[in-house]
Amino acid sequence: MTSMDEPRASRIGWGLWTLLISSMLIGLMSYRYLIPGDFGLAPPILANSFTKYGVLTVHAGFAATALILGPFQFMPALRRARPSLHRRIGTLYVVCCLVAGMAGLILAFGAQTGPISTAGFGLLAAAWLFTVVQAWRHAKARRFVDHERWMIRGFALTLAAVTLRLYLPFAFLSPFGYDDTYRAISFLCWVPNLIAAEIFLATRRPRSSPFRG
Repeated sequence: MTSMDEPRASRIGWGLWTLLISSMLIGLMSYRYLIPGDFGLAPPILANSFTKYGVLTVHAGFAATALILGPFQFMPALRRARPSLHRRIGTLYVVCCLVAGMAGLILAFGAQTGPISTAGFGLLAAAWLFTVVQAWRHAKARRFVDHERWMIRGFALTLAAVTLRLYLPFAFLSPFGYDDTYRAISFLCWVPNLIAAEIFLATRRPRSSPFRG
């Protein structure tokens, strides 16, 4: 690594640790949805038509686990030292994303803030499922460069759980009202994440990538 690469590697290292810590915190907090009753649930979630059928419990449990596991997939030291562990974690991550994504798609159709929220969260679920399937397909075919790129896109969508919670406080303070702001958040929680992932993929230098083992 050249001296010019060192600041970039340092920034990426800090970025990975930030992702790990924020994902762990939000993931662990999300397990509260597994507690029987309405403990800590936001009003739109309580009002969702499918919450009472346990769909939220499935979505929250598997999505939280995916959020916690995801950052470990991007740690080159783990990939080099324990490739079999990397594969096992990756398999579990994919399963969690698929189950959570399908449950999320069902929840989107029960959104009580209307068709805009259904579209926002429904498209998120569909995009999440698509990117994770693509990542898994390329891994099975041993096309690891493509696998890596789709994993980055997929985890950007997994991180919608984090960005959603960053936006939610503004919904209570918004002059446009909670419902209208929540409708906007149904897109804002994931579209910028995906754009950021595409910009990263377009501008990265493969030889200095932190994701190569």
